[in-house]
Amino acid sequence: MAVPPSTHPRRLLPLFLGLFQGALLLFFTLFVTYDEPSAQTQDTNLANQVYSTFPFFQDIQVMLVVGLGLLLTFLPRYGFSALTHNFLLLNFSVQWALVLQGLLHHFHHGQIHLDLHKLLISEFAAVTVLISVGAILGRASPCQLLVMATCEIPAYLASEWVIVTALGVLDVGGTITIHIFSCYFGLGVSKALFRATQQPLHPKETPTPRSDLMSLVGTLILWVFWPSFVAVLCQPGDAQHRAILNTLLAVSASAITTLVASSLLERDGKLSPGHLQNGSLAGGVAIGVVADMAMPPVAALALGSLSAVVCVLGFRFLTPLLGRKLTLHDQCGIHNLHGLPGILGAAASVVAVLVAPKDTSGSHPSQLSPAAGNASGVVEGQWGGRGAGGQALCQAAGLAAAVGASLLAGLLTGAALRLPCLARPPERLCFDDSLYFKIQDQAESPGPDSGAEEGALALKEQI
Repeated sequence: MAVPPSTHPRRLLPLFLGLFQGALLLFFTLFVTYDEPSAQTQDTNLANQVYSTFPFFQDIQVMLVVGLGLLLTFLPRYGFSALTHNFLLLNFSVQWALVLQGLLHHFHHGQIHLDLHKLLISEFAAVTVLISVGAILGRASPCQLLVMATCEIPAYLASEWVIVTALGVLDVGGTITIHIFSCYFGLGVSKALFRATQQPLHPKETPTPRSDLMSLVGTLILWVFWPSFVAVLCQPGDAQHRAILNTLLAVSASAITTLVASSLLERDGKLSPGHLQNGSLAGGVAIGVVADMAMPPVAALALGSLSAVVCVLGFRFLTPLLGRKLTLHDQCGIHNLHGLPGILGAAASVVAVLVAPKDTSGSHPSQLSPAAGNASGVVEGQWGGRGAGGQALCQAAGLAAAVGASLLAGLLTGAALRLPCLARPPERLCFDDSLYFKIQDQAESPGPDSGAEEGALALKEQI
């Protein structure tokens, strides 16, 4: 009997993951080891690094696994899939990034020495994937998401090296290198994957009060831990302290401003859950690029408020416009939360560099680059000897490079995701956990043909 097409993803997914994990085990056996401190001073420095970094690392883990996972559960019939696929992509992307950055930057004498900093850098690379998939959430199969992650991680590492190392862009919180790159990569994938097809509103796409409540809980978790995400790679001391304070001020201002903007935009003055779930975090996105720079506290408040306004306005006006004019599908509104506030933050970094005090040596370079390692040296002269104008141009060039590189890589990746073997789910089965999970309240079909079961389920749930 012929195998139904719907069973292909189930066989391809474990095969893909099994081969990947097996290859990774072999790679780690041959090439990966831990650092072995040879002196007491080295051991003390390593202990200090663990005590200073690991609490931040734990906060980021909670953000990505719990906070971001719950944020994606606004689709009422796709909660299991959103949480599980987010968790799967995080682990897959971290391991894939460890391999790539180890080969590119840390391969010495046939060995890669693993430490907490390298794992943290890989975690930041994985964040780009978790953000990008928001553009196609619910309409892509797990196999498509894994292929997307496989392509995005090397594209991100190359883009980040160009922006931070080659151009010398200051971006300690990843506003340009992470948020802007992942946003436009995801939009590029969406555009190429769905082409010029207008995606109609799916009957399972409308949030329910319960799903919106779970998503809002995810927002609250992300809001609480966002300062750790921004400050973890700052230089310990004044820069890290300033980054924490600026981030707290920015996300606080964005939370209040979101309530104001959402209420004013609705005719009856009520609040939109979607606005609250995203606008409250916009300040954290925008502040990352300037978090450790010398600026007054009022600047952080102003940036947080402006980012919330552009985020809410984006949901209210820009997303429908892009859908109509460009047939651009953005399921989670990543353009409003990560793209628009990210551009605003990049513009703010240009202004911050130009108006910085003349006697300030400037911020330290971002340590997001794997090539930067644990370097903590001060920039040579102001802005690395380039002057304020030169550094401002570098900031603008970094923004252009992030947008251009991510869009191109996203379009190419989206075209690859159209391969039939990756089994994109049919429209009638999108946004539905039952395609990938056994649901307790669902009677299982006794017959061997699972395709018949799914066909009956699809027919049953058509509205």
